[in-house]
Amino acid sequence: MPRRILALDQGTTGSAALVFDERLRVKATADQEFVQRFPKPGWVEHDPEDIWRTTLAVAKRALRASKTRRPDALGVTNQRETVVAWDARTSKPLCRAIVWQDRRTADRCDALRAEGREAWLRDRTGLVLDPYFSATKMEWMLRNVPKVQQAAKAGTLRFGTVDAWLAWRLTGGATHATDASNASRTLLYDLDRRDWSPELLELFGVPREALPDVVSSSGPIGLTSVETLGAEVPITGMAGDQQAALFGQACFDPGEAKNTYGTGSFLLMNTGDKRPASPRLLATVAWETGGRVEYALEGGIFTTGASVQWLRDGLGLVETAAETERIARSVKDAGGVRFLPALAGLGAPHWDAHARGAFVGLTRGTTAAHLVRAVLEATAYRSAEVAQAMEEDSGVRLRALRVDGGGSMNGFLMQFQADLLGVPVERPRVSETTALGAACLAGLGAGVFRSRDDVRKAWTLSKRFTPRMTDDERRMRRAEWSAFVRAARALYAETTVAHGLASSRKGA
Repeated sequence: MPRRILALDQGTTGSAALVFDERLRVKATADQEFVQRFPKPGWVEHDPEDIWRTTLAVAKRALRASKTRRPDALGVTNQRETVVAWDARTSKPLCRAIVWQDRRTADRCDALRAEGREAWLRDRTGLVLDPYFSATKMEWMLRNVPKVQQAAKAGTLRFGTVDAWLAWRLTGGATHATDASNASRTLLYDLDRRDWSPELLELFGVPREALPDVVSSSGPIGLTSVETLGAEVPITGMAGDQQAALFGQACFDPGEAKNTYGTGSFLLMNTGDKRPASPRLLATVAWETGGRVEYALEGGIFTTGASVQWLRDGLGLVETAAETERIARSVKDAGGVRFLPALAGLGAPHWDAHARGAFVGLTRGTTAAHLVRAVLEATAYRSAEVAQAMEEDSGVRLRALRVDGGGSMNGFLMQFQADLLGVPVERPRVSETTALGAACLAGLGAGVFRSRDDVRKAWTLSKRFTPRMTDDERRMRRAEWSAFVRAARALYAETTVAHGLASSRKGA
C-alpha cells in the first residue's frame, strides 16, 4: 500500500491540510480561512474553537480527496507565540487566543526592560523583550481573565501555543505537548537547560503544571483519537511554522537560509548545533531530532502579507492579493511614496513595539497603484534590513535566499528582493514548504524516510530571480530606506509625546 503523510498547517489567517506520498508529492490539499478579531487598537485575537474547527475540517477534506483512510504519520506546524488557555476537564477555551501580533503587553515589556531584565532574559532564552513572545501573554491572561485565574487555582489550567492546543484536541486530551522549536519562542524556555526555566516561570507567574511537556520535533508524540480522524494516527512531527519551512527548504547546513512571506516575513539561517548570538536578532531552536538540537538565527517582520490583506480588506484598493503584482508593474516606480509596514509594531532589527505604520511622500499625483507598489517594496526593504543584520552579526555572507509562502509567488516582489539583496532568490516547485517541513519531520519520525537525504532530493527549483540592480543603486536605495525608517519612527514618537501632553493638559 502507498504510504501517506498528513500535514496540518495552522496559520494566522487560516488552516490548511496537505497529504503527501512517500516521495513528498502533494496528493491533496484543503484550506479554510477564519475570522480575525481586533477588539482594541494593537490587540489581535482568535477564537481557539475557530482554529480547531477549521483544522479538523481541512484535515478531513484532504484525506477524503486523497482517498486516504489512515495516514502513516501526521505532522503539525503552526503560527508561533500565539497563546491558548483552556480547561483540562472540558477541553474548552477559557478566553480568546492572544495572537503573536498582539501588542497589549508592550508597556509590561518596557517595565521589565527598565528593571534591567532584558540581558538576563536574552541570555537564557535567546529572545528579546517584546510582546511578540508568549510569556507576557500568559501573564496578562492570569492577571486579567477571571476564568483563567479560577482554572489556575483549581489546577485545571492548560496553556499552550497552537501546536499544543491542536495536539490536545487531536488526541482527545491524552497529549499535552509542544516541541522544542515552539517552546523556544515563549520566553519561558531555557536554551541551555533545554526545558522550562523555573526562574522565568516565577517571573511571569506561570504555573509549571499548566504548560505542556517539551518533546522532540520528530518522533512519537501522540495518537489521534478515533473520534477526531476516524482512526488512531501517530503524530510524529511538530514544529513552529518558520522552523518547519527551514526544514522543508532543506536548509540543513550552517549558513543556509530561507525567508517566508506570509502574514509576516521571517528570515532564518541555520547555525547547526552552535547556539547563535546577536544583539539584534533571535537565537532560536530550529528543531530537535534524534536527541540533537540544532539552532537558527532569526529575524521576524511582523507585517508583510498582512499589509496586502489590509490593502484589500481595510482600504479596498485591491480585490485579491494576486493582482498586486500586475498593479505594481503598471507604474514605473512608487512615485516617491514610501510605506513603513509597522501595523503591529516593528520587529527585527529595530524591536519597536510602539511603532506604527505610515505612508509618506503623497502628492496629488499619487494613485492606488503607487500605494500598492510602495507596500510591496516595503516588504523587500524590511527583509533586506534583516538579511544585512544577519550577515553582519553572523559573519556569514548569504550566497542565495530560498523563499516560500504566498508572497513568494509575486514575481515583482521576488525580483525586487533579489535586486536589494544582491544575491539570487530561489523559489522551490513546492511553495508550501511549511507543510512540507511538517510532513518531512513526521515522515522521519515514523520511519517513512530513512534520512534527510530523502528530503534534500525532494527539493526542486521552480524559478531563480537574479539581481539586475547595480551595486551603486542598491547601496543608495538601502541608505534612503534606512533614513526613512529613522525619520518615520522619530516623527511618530514626537507626535505621540505631543498628543500625550495635549491630553494631559485637557484633562487638567
